[in-house]
Amino acid sequence: MPLHKPEDHGTEANGSQSKKYCAYCYQTGEFREPEMTLDEMIEISAKGWSDQDPDVSLEQARTQMKQILPHLERWRALEMQF
Repeated sequence: MPLHKPEDHGTEANGSQSKKYCAYCYQTGEFREPEMTLDEMIEISAKGWSDQDPDVSLEQARTQMKQILPHLERWRALEMQF
């Protein structure tokens, strides 16, 4: 998710704005759904995008999310644990 506005940003444990994570995923220094898998995030993100943009099909959104999300820090860090 693009982090353009202050309310788009999640928050760190000390209440400051997160520079890395969005408000939907990250609050008070923790992921809101820490057990969520990358595949689940791809589906949720793709559905949200395609629901909001009539020019983007679910399959198009899913393809884009599969290309983008694995490179974000949350998912790279998770992959390195295994």
